Amino acid sequence: MSSSVPFRAVWHASSQFAFQSRVASQAPRWIRTYATPAASQKKTAIVTGSARGIGKAIALRLAQDGYDICVNDISANKSGAESVVSEIKGMGRNAFPFMADVSSLEEVESMVMASVDELGPLDTMVANAGIAQVKALLDLTEQDLKRMFEVNVYGVFNCYSTAAKQFIQQSTPGKLIGCSSIVGFKPFALLSHYSASKWAVRGLTQAFAMEMAKHKITVNAYAPGIVGTAMWDVIDEELGKIDGRKKGDTIKKYTDDLIALGRTSVPEDVSKVVSFLAGPDSEYVTGQTLLVDGGIIFT
Repeated sequence: MSSSVPFRAVWHASSQFAFQSRVASQAPRWIRTYATPAASQKKTAIVTGSARGIGKAIALRLAQDGYDICVNDISANKSGAESVVSEIKGMGRNAFPFMADVSSLEEVESMVMASVDELGPLDTMVANAGIAQVKALLDLTEQDLKRMFEVNVYGVFNCYSTAAKQFIQQSTPGKLIGCSSIVGFKPFALLSHYSASKWAVRGLTQAFAMEMAKHKITVNAYAPGIVGTAMWDVIDEELGKIDGRKKGDTIKKYTDDLIALGRTSVPEDVSKVVSFLAGPDSEYVTGQTLLVDGGIIFT
């Protein structure tokens, strides 16, 4: 007397067994490696233009994340940089100020050397320093355009290239992070050369990402929107003069008309994104410029 087993049950059992056998015998194809040290390891970062505003918020956030920080700015902002250093030390991290103009390659090279000597091997470079100017296109001088690109474009290149060479010399992975802007995606009138410089940051970021990938260096940028900082105070005031608005009214109009979330950004909104780009969770992100604008521009 023969017993019968439903065909569906036989097929289910055999296919399940075969699947389990394949999985058990297969070696993993990918091994995860991080471009930043584990949380227990010491980490160091340079944050340019970090005496105030977005740069200060980034320096403090990275210190909170466990980084020792080289706080950079120009000599005119030395007292602000020293104040940020004091705040970081109060958090239990190490920090020191270094005054340098990022438009000078020689000064950036000295800054990277000083950071390595003072804090140890470099892990992250945040090329945050930048300038803005409100001026009509036909009123721009050659010097206006030159200075804008010296700081905002050459400055990022100097930081990216010098830090990348340091990572390679150390034989360690690393993070390069630059500052673009919403106007690097859609220009604002009267901010033409500033907009062009921030488009260039996006291009440099993508190009560096391609060439640095083989060294396990990721390269990304962040693009702030309308932020309550000294830079936007100047933009607000100058645009207000042209349009006949009182101080503060231009930012309010832009906020009301453009920002989906309905509020002006604060520096900490940006520092949170930079924390992500500097940390291990962004390991598979490179060549990107992340908008932090509350919903002005959608990609």
